[in-house]
Amino acid sequence: MEWDHLFDDLEGQLASEWEAERAALDSESERLRISKLELRDRLRALCAQASVVVLDLGDRHRLRATTRTMGADWIAVTVQGDARPVLVPVSAITAVDTDHGSLLGSLDETAPLGALRDRMDLGFVLRDLARRRLPLTLSLRDGSLQHGTIDRAGADHLDLALHDAGQPRRTSTVQGFRMVPFSALRWVRAEQHGALLP
Repeated sequence: MEWDHLFDDLEGQLASEWEAERAALDSESERLRISKLELRDRLRALCAQASVVVLDLGDRHRLRATTRTMGADWIAVTVQGDARPVLVPVSAITAVDTDHGSLLGSLDETAPLGALRDRMDLGFVLRDLARRRLPLTLSLRDGSLQHGTIDRAGADHLDLALHDAGQPRRTSTVQGFRMVPFSALRWVRAEQHGALLP
Protein backbone atom coordinates (compact mmCIF):
# COMPACT_ATOMS: atom_id res chain seq x y z
CA MET A 1 0.00 0.00 0.00
CA GLU A 2 2.78 2.43 0.95
CA TRP A 3 4.62 1.49 -2.22
CA ASP A 4 1.57 2.46 -4.29
CA HIS A 5 1.50 5.91 -2.66
CA LEU A 6 5.23 6.30 -3.22
CA PHE A 7 4.96 5.40 -6.92
CA ASP A 8 1.90 7.61 -7.36
CA ASP A 9 3.80 10.47 -5.74
CA LEU A 10 6.86 9.87 -7.96
CA GLU A 11 4.66 9.72 -11.09
CA GLY A 12 2.99 12.97 -10.08
CA GLN A 13 6.36 14.66 -9.53
CA LEU A 14 7.70 13.38 -12.85
CA ALA A 15 4.56 14.52 -14.70
CA SER A 16 4.85 17.96 -13.06
CA GLU A 17 8.50 18.25 -14.07
CA TRP A 18 7.73 17.21 -17.64
CA GLU A 19 4.84 19.70 -17.76
CA ALA A 20 7.08 22.47 -16.41
CA GLU A 21 9.81 21.60 -18.92
CA ARG A 22 7.29 21.53 -21.79
CA ALA A 23 5.86 24.89 -20.68
CA ALA A 24 9.38 26.35 -20.53
CA LEU A 25 10.12 25.05 -24.05
CA ASP A 26 6.80 26.38 -25.35
CA SER A 27 7.50 29.73 -23.74
CA GLU A 28 11.01 29.86 -25.22
CA SER A 29 9.65 28.82 -28.62
CA GLU A 30 7.08 31.63 -28.45
CA ARG A 31 9.75 34.17 -27.47
CA LEU A 32 11.86 33.01 -30.41
CA ARG A 33 8.89 33.31 -32.81
CA ILE A 34 8.09 36.83 -31.58
CA SER A 35 11.75 37.84 -31.85
CA LYS A 36 11.52 37.20 -35.61
CA LEU A 37 8.39 39.33 -36.17
CA GLU A 38 8.84 42.54 -38.10
CA LEU A 39 6.67 45.64 -37.88
CA ARG A 40 5.28 44.73 -41.29
CA ASP A 41 4.06 41.37 -39.91
CA ARG A 42 2.33 43.11 -37.03
CA LEU A 43 0.74 45.70 -39.36
CA ARG A 44 -0.50 42.90 -41.64
CA ALA A 45 -2.19 41.29 -38.63
CA LEU A 46 -3.77 44.64 -37.69
CA CYS A 47 -5.08 44.94 -41.28
CA ALA A 48 -6.57 41.44 -41.06
CA GLN A 49 -8.45 42.62 -37.93
CA ALA A 50 -9.38 46.02 -39.45
CA SER A 51 -8.03 47.52 -36.22
CA VAL A 52 -8.45 51.11 -35.15
CA VAL A 53 -5.00 52.60 -34.66
CA VAL A 54 -3.31 55.94 -34.24
CA LEU A 55 -0.32 56.22 -36.57
CA ASP A 56 2.33 58.57 -35.25
CA LEU A 57 4.07 60.05 -38.27
CA GLY A 58 6.50 62.32 -36.41
CA ASP A 59 6.43 65.98 -35.40
CA ARG A 60 3.12 65.51 -33.54
CA HIS A 61 1.43 64.43 -36.80
CA ARG A 62 -1.00 61.62 -35.96
CA LEU A 63 -3.67 59.80 -37.97
CA ARG A 64 -6.53 58.07 -36.15
CA ALA A 65 -7.51 55.44 -38.69
CA THR A 66 -8.79 51.96 -39.44
CA THR A 67 -6.29 49.60 -41.05
CA ARG A 68 -7.35 48.23 -44.43
CA THR A 69 -4.57 46.52 -46.38
CA MET A 70 -0.85 46.66 -46.98
CA GLY A 71 1.82 46.00 -49.55
CA ALA A 72 5.57 45.56 -49.47
CA ASP A 73 6.38 48.88 -47.78
CA TRP A 74 3.08 50.72 -47.30
CA ILE A 75 -0.18 50.42 -45.42
CA ALA A 76 -3.58 51.69 -46.54
CA VAL A 77 -5.92 53.12 -43.90
CA THR A 78 -9.11 55.13 -43.76
CA VAL A 79 -9.03 58.10 -41.46
CA GLN A 80 -12.04 58.35 -39.18
CA GLY A 81 -14.69 60.61 -40.65
CA ASP A 82 -13.26 60.36 -44.19
CA ALA A 83 -13.95 57.45 -46.57
CA ARG A 84 -10.99 58.28 -48.84
CA PRO A 85 -8.17 55.75 -48.34
CA VAL A 86 -4.78 57.05 -47.27
CA LEU A 87 -1.54 55.35 -48.28
CA VAL A 88 1.17 55.55 -45.60
CA PRO A 89 4.78 54.45 -46.23
CA VAL A 90 5.84 52.11 -43.41
CA SER A 91 9.08 54.12 -43.19
CA ALA A 92 7.04 57.20 -42.20
CA ILE A 93 5.56 55.49 -39.12
CA THR A 94 7.30 56.32 -35.85
CA ALA A 95 4.78 54.54 -33.58
CA VAL A 96 1.43 52.74 -33.67
CA ASP A 97 -1.07 53.14 -30.83
CA THR A 98 -3.90 50.64 -30.51
CA ASP A 99 -5.95 48.86 -27.85
CA HIS A 100 -4.45 45.96 -25.88
CA GLY A 101 -6.53 43.30 -27.65
CA SER A 102 -5.38 44.46 -31.10
CA LEU A 103 -1.81 44.73 -29.85
CA LEU A 104 -1.87 41.12 -28.65
CA GLY A 105 -3.74 40.03 -31.79
CA SER A 106 -0.97 41.51 -33.93
CA LEU A 107 1.37 38.88 -32.46
CA ASP A 108 -0.70 36.08 -34.04
CA GLU A 109 0.51 34.47 -37.20
CA THR A 110 -1.49 35.68 -40.17
CA ALA A 111 -1.66 34.29 -43.64
CA PRO A 112 0.27 36.33 -46.19
CA LEU A 113 -1.78 38.76 -48.25
CA GLY A 114 -0.77 36.99 -51.43
CA ALA A 115 2.37 36.99 -53.49
CA LEU A 116 1.29 39.89 -55.72
CA ARG A 117 0.13 42.20 -52.91
CA ASP A 118 3.28 41.47 -50.90
CA ARG A 119 5.41 42.55 -53.88
CA MET A 120 3.52 45.81 -54.52
CA ASP A 121 5.91 48.43 -53.29
CA LEU A 122 5.22 52.14 -52.91
CA GLY A 123 6.64 52.95 -56.35
CA PHE A 124 4.34 50.40 -58.00
CA VAL A 125 1.24 51.94 -56.41
CA LEU A 126 2.35 55.51 -57.19
CA ARG A 127 3.02 54.57 -60.84
CA ASP A 128 -0.52 53.19 -61.00
CA LEU A 129 -1.86 56.49 -59.62
CA ALA A 130 0.18 58.35 -62.25
CA ARG A 131 -1.30 56.14 -64.97
CA ARG A 132 -4.84 56.85 -63.71
CA ARG A 133 -4.18 60.64 -63.52
CA LEU A 134 -5.92 60.98 -60.16
CA PRO A 135 -5.85 64.25 -58.20
CA LEU A 136 -4.00 63.62 -54.94
CA THR A 137 -2.99 65.26 -51.70
CA LEU A 138 0.49 64.48 -50.41
CA SER A 139 1.50 65.15 -46.82
CA LEU A 140 5.23 65.71 -46.55
CA ARG A 141 7.47 65.22 -43.53
CA ASP A 142 8.07 68.97 -43.33
CA GLY A 143 4.37 69.37 -42.48
CA SER A 144 3.27 70.78 -45.84
CA LEU A 145 0.42 69.52 -48.00
CA GLN A 146 0.93 69.31 -51.75
CA HIS A 147 -2.01 69.00 -54.14
CA GLY A 148 -1.66 67.74 -57.68
CA THR A 149 -1.36 64.80 -60.01
CA ILE A 150 1.59 62.45 -60.32
CA ASP A 151 3.02 62.72 -63.83
CA ARG A 152 5.52 59.90 -63.30
CA ALA A 153 7.09 57.87 -60.49
CA GLY A 154 10.68 56.69 -60.52
CA ALA A 155 12.48 54.23 -58.26
CA ASP A 156 12.61 56.60 -55.26
CA HIS A 157 10.77 59.78 -56.25
CA LEU A 158 7.78 61.13 -58.11
CA ASP A 159 7.06 64.14 -60.35
CA LEU A 160 4.03 66.07 -59.16
CA ALA A 161 2.11 68.55 -61.31
CA LEU A 162 0.84 71.07 -58.76
CA HIS A 163 -2.76 72.26 -58.99
CA ASP A 164 -5.66 73.04 -56.66
CA ALA A 165 -6.99 70.24 -54.47
CA GLY A 166 -9.54 67.98 -56.11
CA GLN A 167 -9.16 69.58 -59.54
CA PRO A 168 -8.28 67.44 -62.56
CA ARG A 169 -4.88 68.01 -64.14
CA ARG A 170 -5.27 70.43 -67.03
CA THR A 171 -2.52 72.50 -68.64
CA SER A 172 -4.40 75.65 -67.65
CA THR A 173 -4.68 74.63 -63.98
CA VAL A 174 -1.09 73.46 -63.40
CA GLN A 175 0.77 75.95 -61.20
CA GLY A 176 4.16 74.25 -61.24
CA PHE A 177 6.06 71.00 -61.04
CA ARG A 178 7.91 69.37 -58.18
CA MET A 179 10.06 66.27 -57.68
CA VAL A 180 9.26 64.62 -54.36
CA PRO A 181 11.42 61.83 -52.89
CA PHE A 182 9.44 58.90 -51.50
CA SER A 183 11.38 59.38 -48.26
CA ALA A 184 9.71 62.80 -47.85
CA LEU A 185 6.16 61.35 -47.89
CA ARG A 186 4.06 61.01 -44.74
CA TRP A 187 0.95 59.92 -46.60
CA VAL A 188 -0.83 60.08 -49.97
CA ARG A 189 -4.60 60.48 -50.33
CA ALA A 190 -6.59 60.21 -53.55
CA GLU A 191 -9.29 62.83 -53.69
CA GLN A 192 -11.78 60.32 -55.13
CA HIS A 193 -13.37 57.77 -52.79
CA GLY A 194 -12.03 54.25 -53.20
CA ALA A 195 -9.54 55.25 -55.89
CA LEU A 196 -6.37 54.40 -54.01
CA LEU A 197 -6.60 50.76 -53.00
CA PRO A 198 -5.11 48.36 -55.57
